[in-house]
Amino acid sequence: MIPFEKALEIVLGRAAREVSVETVTLAEAAGRVMAREVRSDMDFPPFDKSAMDGYACRASDVGSPLEVLEVIAAGMVPTREVTEGRCSKIMTGAMLPTGAEVVFTVEESEVRPDGRVRFVGSQPPDNVSRKGEDLVVGDIVVAAGTLLDAKHIAVLASVGCVNPVVACRPRVGIIATGDELVEPAARPGPGQIRNSNSWQLAAQVERIGGVPHYYGIMPDRTGEIEGALRRALAENDIVLMSGGVSMGDFDLVPEIMTGSGVEILFDRIAIKPGKPSTFGVAGNRAVFGMPGNPVSTFVIFEVLVRPFIRTWMGCRWGCNDPVLALESDLVRRRADRTEWMPVQISERGGLVPVRYNGSAHFLAISRADGLIPVPAGVYRIEQGSRLPVRRI
Repeated sequence: MIPFEKALEIVLGRAAREVSVETVTLAEAAGRVMAREVRSDMDFPPFDKSAMDGYACRASDVGSPLEVLEVIAAGMVPTREVTEGRCSKIMTGAMLPTGAEVVFTVEESEVRPDGRVRFVGSQPPDNVSRKGEDLVVGDIVVAAGTLLDAKHIAVLASVGCVNPVVACRPRVGIIATGDELVEPAARPGPGQIRNSNSWQLAAQVERIGGVPHYYGIMPDRTGEIEGALRRALAENDIVLMSGGVSMGDFDLVPEIMTGSGVEILFDRIAIKPGKPSTFGVAGNRAVFGMPGNPVSTFVIFEVLVRPFIRTWMGCRWGCNDPVLALESDLVRRRADRTEWMPVQISERGGLVPVRYNGSAHFLAISRADGLIPVPAGVYRIEQGSRLPVRRI
């Protein structure tokens, strides 16, 4: 049995690779990982522009009555040069006319009976966004390894990157094992339960950018499990197997993995839930064997498989979990392993432990907002302690 930190190190070490890439459209880019940096093709702003609705004039003319030359709307190129005693009315985002240096706002202006306008504010105006103050041509706007979301899509669109180069999505095979399992549409008979793990895993894979492929429920028979594993290895980059990895008479997965050419790198982790978790590789393929209990499967995916897939896609994986304060004491009976415990995030932004009865208590996860790690040897954490939380 190895410490969780060592298991994560092994997993991430095997995920590092030369990333396969493809070109997508902007409409397809959200949720993908940027494979190549994108640089700005222009200055931002591309010209001096007004930050407010108002009047553009020379700085030395502020406070003097000014003749209005023209009205400049956003998108319009000014036609008149601003000279002494003159200004142009200008809208937010519009190009500053030649000769103008500052803009005073409509709210700080007074229109005289003769049609001239005068600044009546108390502070010297500016209200001009200068060319290139945000970006200049060649600046990196989206780095390689960035997980793209809406804010990045806006930046890509702004610099004309309509076909970003992104990491390919990993193909992830999902196999459930166990004679006791039936599919969700079936009514379980005596001694049976519905298969929730595979559908949970498929949703987790999809959420982080993978492409799940479900191979069904395999009974506890070596030949059928081995056949499914070999098919999944041939057709996918990563294989996730739930059930059959502990010490029972029908826990066949580790032996089948070895017999299928998988080199097992660890098969026990000092973690709770999920101790009997197995990880191995076959060439450039990776296989995770996870316990059958649904909470164990969920947690092992979040703390080991998700980092693996993100790193596989070239995403910069780091410890960026938010750190929040416990709103009540957290107490546990055993402390022999690192334990990932479900918590809710309150309206006040604190952590509230979720009632949790063990690795079969799947409702605890459904009610949680995140998981917090409680180190081995720690039985009690006091209210007010600040802990990192893995959002789920």
